[in-house]
Amino acid sequence: MEKQFHATTILGVRRKRDVAIGGDGQVTFGDMALKQKAVKVRRFETERGQILGGFAGAAADALTLFEKFEQKLDEYGGDLRRSVVELAKEWRTDKYLRHLDALLALMDRKNSFIVSGDGNVIEPDGSVIAIGSGGGFAQSAATAFLASTKLSAKEVVKRSLKIAADLCIYTNDSITVLELE
Repeated sequence: MEKQFHATTILGVRRKRDVAIGGDGQVTFGDMALKQKAVKVRRFETERGQILGGFAGAAADALTLFEKFEQKLDEYGGDLRRSVVELAKEWRTDKYLRHLDALLALMDRKNSFIVSGDGNVIEPDGSVIAIGSGGGFAQSAATAFLASTKLSAKEVVKRSLKIAADLCIYTNDSITVLELE
């Protein structure tokens, strides 16, 4: 059974070549909110262009995985697909890494992936990617905005995360949004 990650919401949206990813800032420990303005999204610079990423789960574990992902990007010349697959293989088989407790959402102009420690690499069908306890709320809102408005990807992410913050107790409205430049 897949783990349910609490204490975050990460949402990525692609609208044509307009790409944005965002996350809330709440960090919880059990039933206590310890931090309100954490940054859970990051931009990676590669020789092939930029990649956006976000994490759900244990912060220290996710930062370790981001570092490992960056090494894979360097090793495979910025190829997102290959780097994601190689990260998942190593994450699943490495004695130390396989105990890390996180999910990663990664996207560039053409691809979106969710990567988990049990070796799963999921490439969603649509233009929306979401992880974390508020991910379903944010994904639903983003899908509705994309179908009914002409908002930019960044604005869709921002508004959808605000809706998720109103519904999910593990998500707050201290939102960070990054977009591909």
